[in-house]
Amino acid sequence: MDPQQILQFPHAAAPAAGTSLEVAPGLRWLRLPLPFALDHINLWLLEDGEGWTIVDCGIASDASRGLWEQVFTAWPGDGARSRAFRASRVLVTHFHPDHAGLAHWLCQRFGATLWMSQAEYLTAHAIREGVAGYTPDTLLGMYRRNGLVGEALEKMARRGNRYRLVVPEFPHSYRRIMDGDEIAIGGRVWRVITGYGHAPEHAALYCAGLGVLISGDMVLPKISTNISVSSIDPEGNPLQQFLDSLRRYAALPADTLVLPSHGLPFRGLRERIEQLQEHHRQHFEELHEACVRPLSAFEAIPTLFARELDTQQLFFAMGEAMAHLHCLYYRGALKRQSGTDGVIRYLRDGEIR
Repeated sequence: MDPQQILQFPHAAAPAAGTSLEVAPGLRWLRLPLPFALDHINLWLLEDGEGWTIVDCGIASDASRGLWEQVFTAWPGDGARSRAFRASRVLVTHFHPDHAGLAHWLCQRFGATLWMSQAEYLTAHAIREGVAGYTPDTLLGMYRRNGLVGEALEKMARRGNRYRLVVPEFPHSYRRIMDGDEIAIGGRVWRVITGYGHAPEHAALYCAGLGVLISGDMVLPKISTNISVSSIDPEGNPLQQFLDSLRRYAALPADTLVLPSHGLPFRGLRERIEQLQEHHRQHFEELHEACVRPLSAFEAIPTLFARELDTQQLFFAMGEAMAHLHCLYYRGALKRQSGTDGVIRYLRDGEIR
């Protein structure tokens, strides 16, 4: 059976560009395009007294701003309100540009406050400014030590600081949110559930009254969340952090409506988590088998990704390959060695635990 047939999708399609769709009482869905292989992001509007809380923003682009303006202009006629749209706050789940790119613009436009976890807020500023190890040179050095060479390395070097292109400005103050916080929005309580591995302190939102989880990027219905080793934590184990985080969402009620950042809203949270766990288990087995000979992360990419990758996809694939190898290494299934070329390689050393 197709794994997607296990899940239930209440909506067959996303709302049209520049419009919003009610998915639960006082909760509306809109979608913005992205100029990547992952071509869209879902954003959420939560009724909040006389205004609305915006959850995630889209990248900073003329196209994104234009579609937001269509939503604002059409607001009195979409059945949601009889008066103009007003944002009471902007809540960003994590620092990635498709989520944070227009936070400054939206906050300035409505005089709203940014709500965000501290690690995500500070990471956004650090990457924009290229400080604290968030520099292209630091990243390239890590990838070079993990086997990236030749034309692929040269193309990666030409990327520069792409974050600033789609997050050109970012608020200089914010309201901090933390795991377990209960945020009152429109007479309902939303509990913050932090997750790790995909981002430093990703904030998902759960409302027991509505039976809804705004999962951000932590649980997606059709694709697996990218998990990459970071240049500021080159010895980290983000994939284990991600797998541990999934257990927190699995504890929610089975009929929870999941609102993901990519794909369609769905029910079947526990089943989807089992699918994601199985996906990574298969990757572990394939890598463990491949490491019968020493492999660098770059050399391991074809084991995980059977298709040809462009530079953007290679950027994520390198981080993902490292994350899987690190997880197996920390579980004692692989050992690590550094060759005369300075490249780190992995060799099978035990069973997967």
